[in-house]
Amino acid sequence: MRVLAAMSGGVDSAVAAARAVEAGHDVVGVHLALSRMPGTLRTGSRGCCTIEDSRDAWRACDVLGIPYYVWDFSERFKEDVVQDFIDEYAAGRTPNPCMRCNERIKFAALLEKAIALGFDAVCTGHYAKVIEDADGNRELHRAADWAKDQSYVLGVLTHEQLKHSMFPLADTPSKAEVRAEAERRGLSVANKPDSHDICFISDGDTRGWLAEKIEMTTGDIVDETGTKVGEHPGANAFTVGQRRGLKLGTPASDGKPRFVLEIRPKENKVVVGPEALLAIDEIRGIKVSWAGLPISEVETGAEFECHAQVRAHGDPVPARAHIEPVADEEGVERAELVVTLTEPLRGVAPGQTVVLYQGTRVLGQATIDAARSLQRAVL
Repeated sequence: MRVLAAMSGGVDSAVAAARAVEAGHDVVGVHLALSRMPGTLRTGSRGCCTIEDSRDAWRACDVLGIPYYVWDFSERFKEDVVQDFIDEYAAGRTPNPCMRCNERIKFAALLEKAIALGFDAVCTGHYAKVIEDADGNRELHRAADWAKDQSYVLGVLTHEQLKHSMFPLADTPSKAEVRAEAERRGLSVANKPDSHDICFISDGDTRGWLAEKIEMTTGDIVDETGTKVGEHPGANAFTVGQRRGLKLGTPASDGKPRFVLEIRPKENKVVVGPEALLAIDEIRGIKVSWAGLPISEVETGAEFECHAQVRAHGDPVPARAHIEPVADEEGVERAELVVTLTEPLRGVAPGQTVVLYQGTRVLGQATIDAARSLQRAVL
């Protein structure tokens, strides 16, 4: 096949490209330039896609003997990922920029361009597995190494996108083996540290970064009864489940710490309460998509058993789910994913992503619109 290898500049994508070459595919490497900020080096950035990463990707392609290109996706990244991140926080939600990047950049814009140029598949260094069922339909599954599994952030992939996705690291038992293989192949990124945090917030200070993008207005911090217990510098800077930095003027009656339970941007209020009230029993999701063909229960509207995961490295919990048609404020009907958790989850926030699994298979995902608790009102 003609394969386009997405080269981030890290060890995973380099080894994935090497395995695609070794398998006999016609491979071309491409690095995505997602920022035009001059001087963006890893010494001042904790994310990916820096100038240094571009150079590392070029060195890897040179060792592998494959063509190398840099594609400028900075404008689309700014609009579809960075601005989306700002807009979601401004609306009082907690977004996942890695999900948006995979959905709109790496497996939408990149794949679209790759197919237009005659490539059969896009190869990445994600730890996830694509399996074909008896009818040849592709399914997304967890990787062999659950500790490094990235199927959660790939839950946004559609049936069509899975047809053209290649994950050569799927059956690799550990990251240590990937690094050892990179060393054997003479790849200079063998011991390069993994990227972490949000790539476009170089110092990791999300609150400080948002303060420059969103107008912050002081407001009240109230407890679960509505009683004012403090003031905040801007509700958009808080996230559900947060404990530190609240600076409450009125201590809790039981003397125990309080956590952010809810953010109300329209009222410019932050609601806090005891840790027990963070437990969530039901999740309602919008912008639903299915990774591969949806299971039969989705088509009929029947309830089905599954596991729900709300964080990239969170533990999946048993749940029941179904699709429910709901009319919005303007009377337009939309499909909502209703997930009832048999084991409560803590600190679930609107804007996060819930991904559903059956065994190792990823069924699909939705953006969390509301989370409910038996002990308190809707978020």
